[in-house]
Amino acid sequence: MAVVSVQDLLEAGVHFGHNVSRCNPKMKPYIYGKRDKIHIIDLRKTIEGLIRAYHVVAEVASNPNAKILFVGTKKQAKETIFENARKCGMPYVNERWLGGTLTNLNTIRKSIKKLEELEAKDLDDPNLTKKEAAKIRRELTKLRRNLLGIVELDRVPDLLIIVDPKKEKNAVAEARKLGVPIVALVDTDCDPDPIDFPIPCNDDAIRSVRLIIGYLAEAVREGQKRSLDKQIYATKTKEKEKKEEAAAKERPASRRPSVRPRIRPTVKPVASASPDDGDEKPAEENKE
Repeated sequence: MAVVSVQDLLEAGVHFGHNVSRCNPKMKPYIYGKRDKIHIIDLRKTIEGLIRAYHVVAEVASNPNAKILFVGTKKQAKETIFENARKCGMPYVNERWLGGTLTNLNTIRKSIKKLEELEAKDLDDPNLTKKEAAKIRRELTKLRRNLLGIVELDRVPDLLIIVDPKKEKNAVAEARKLGVPIVALVDTDCDPDPIDFPIPCNDDAIRSVRLIIGYLAEAVREGQKRSLDKQIYATKTKEKEKKEEAAAKERPASRRPSVRPRIRPTVKPVASASPDDGDEKPAEENKE
């Protein structure tokens, strides 16, 4: 498990919140104090949220074929979301959240299919006019910008990781509707109630977002490693069982021990006593 120290959080500016006037009252439990009308986030709460989120993300990622969707469309998060999601091999949205990305996934899949069809076209085909080729290029650029990160998203994800749920309110609403758990970086102007695993932190500083998202991406990779270890162990166990079965078949069959037939004991019939038997005397008496 990766470790984030308080010093790392301080250097990244994770503790800086928003102006006091922009504070959401529901974030008060996560606020340590204020300085120059700027709220200071309690880093103890940040570390607690980080550790809890780390274990949740690793547990979800340890399941085979798990899908964790990274979402962050604000300028400070775009590049970080792109880099970490690609490293983990997970889908991401860093340009624009299309309405119905989760609740109307079938329609989104149709748009992705259209993107694949356009990419398969040869734009240097002499049969295409310059105007047609330019139109296809514009459409390709638009589709790539909005859909490139979710091309592999063929079902509802198992978990969402969101930067600034206030800005990504549509993603939060769709996830809540479908019951998808949410891990989110929440600043002092956010509402933490719809978030299952909030991480109170500064979601406006690039260094802060990079530190927290990098930590969660490390949790994804750890979960994937656990899943791989489970698969390797299961494969080795199956191979071992097959070898044992093959060895058992090759081994000569032991002779079956002979079983002696069961002989019933013969019972001699008891002679019935005659009436004269009582008059007979023992031989010893006759000798006398």
